[in-house]
Amino acid sequence: MAVTRRYFFYGSLLAGALPRAGFGAAPTLKSMGYKSPNEKLNFAAIGSGGQGASNISAAAPTENIVALCDVDDRRASGMFNRFPNAPKYRDFRQMLDKEGNNIDAVIVATPDHMHATAATWCMERGKHVYVQKPLVRTIWEARQLRAAAAKYKVATQMGNQGYSNEGTRQCAEMIWSGEIGSVTEVHAWSDRPMWPQGLTAIPAEDPIPSTLDWDLWLGIAEKRPFTAEGKTDPGPNGGFFYQPFNWRGFYDFGCGALGDMACHILGAPNMALHLSKRKVVGVECIKKDGVSPFMFPKSSVIRFDFAPFGDMPALKIFWYDGLKESPKIAGVPDGEWIGDPPFRTGPSPANRPAGAGGRPSGNEFRSPGSVFNWEAFQALKEPDAQLRFPQPDGSLFIGDKGMMTTGTYGDITRLLPVEKMKDYQMPAPLLTRSPGHMRDFIRACKGGDPACSNFDVAAPFVEWMLLGVIALRHEGKLEYDSDKMRIVNNAEANKLLKPVFRKGWEFHTVKA
Repeated sequence: MAVTRRYFFYGSLLAGALPRAGFGAAPTLKSMGYKSPNEKLNFAAIGSGGQGASNISAAAPTENIVALCDVDDRRASGMFNRFPNAPKYRDFRQMLDKEGNNIDAVIVATPDHMHATAATWCMERGKHVYVQKPLVRTIWEARQLRAAAAKYKVATQMGNQGYSNEGTRQCAEMIWSGEIGSVTEVHAWSDRPMWPQGLTAIPAEDPIPSTLDWDLWLGIAEKRPFTAEGKTDPGPNGGFFYQPFNWRGFYDFGCGALGDMACHILGAPNMALHLSKRKVVGVECIKKDGVSPFMFPKSSVIRFDFAPFGDMPALKIFWYDGLKESPKIAGVPDGEWIGDPPFRTGPSPANRPAGAGGRPSGNEFRSPGSVFNWEAFQALKEPDAQLRFPQPDGSLFIGDKGMMTTGTYGDITRLLPVEKMKDYQMPAPLLTRSPGHMRDFIRACKGGDPACSNFDVAAPFVEWMLLGVIALRHEGKLEYDSDKMRIVNNAEANKLLKPVFRKGWEFHTVKA
């Protein structure tokens, strides 16, 4: 396929923000004594169960795990037992005070409301930080983390693994090549929430388990009684009323389904269409079901409107959550799979062929991800194929010359109809490729290329996404002035740009 002028224009445009040498201002560890990329980093973790355990496992094969922190002994028991020689803490402030001289980098995998506070404490002490998505709960915190990373000159990474994926880069390069023309519309969707939302009553108070420090878990949030809903065992899928997992659905702690999955599913649109550099014209929740005074709704549809950028036209993005199946979108050919395709479970011995659906497992958490494979995709259509349909997640790009779709993490990027992929040749690579999301961060910590989702990239991405989180709590379109960091037409919504800190949990602010 010929490389067009459009390819060079958008390639050079992105290269200004994401250069071939890396994805931001490069930090260095030379002053800290690191002479070789082969020298091991000393990692600590704030949040050692759940997603934190996955991130620790991604770092452990090549680096040292020297300290672990979690307010919930039971939740973190797996990692605590796996690394018996690492000191254990409940309060990350104590861990940083006592172990700080032996720590190079910290994984922050707490509930969303504590990300900014924990990460800032680390960066102030010169520690590199890997912070789980959606990075923060409020826009003000996103700007603070970006400013702190610049001030303290540390390596950073947000945990949106799809930003490292090959398919995400293919998506951007295909769009810049002009393959589907000018993109004016994107649809993105998820089956989340997989936790309760839309509840309207809080159960009675219960005794706090001895394995949990409830006050530390609340952190910056307003104090409230603990409730277990009468349960004695949190179980594997959710647990007590607030924790260890259900916090995502609460205004005070999480960002709902949008916060959980948009940093993954909207990663490819953000990269390919320069969304972080565009002006957000308006954001509106156009549909929601199961409204609650203290939780996000059971399902929703949000519309984001973006101004033109360069010679890219104005763009509208629709986000759907709470789905049982992929949305029905006008123009998609009948019988086409959009987003994550099914994968084959039998009877062929070539079970789950690469690129056909189903994602690689392991410590890199689906990074660098699956790419499209024509033969494997045809195997899904064989008469004897037994298919398993994944959860409905993905995105669809609509241009004036065609359509393309990606999976949850930028996986299996392909044109629609898929027959167009039979003899298709991907554009010549323009963007640097990632060694894997945690590897990407480790390399940055050792003075290599900046991580692909460092805070110069992640914070602007999260900022426009969090406008959707605010829109879920208000009626009508929100108008946002990014220069002043202000919602100009809704004073109540404007109050949600910054968190309210419980006394004693404030952190030092950094002037951007």
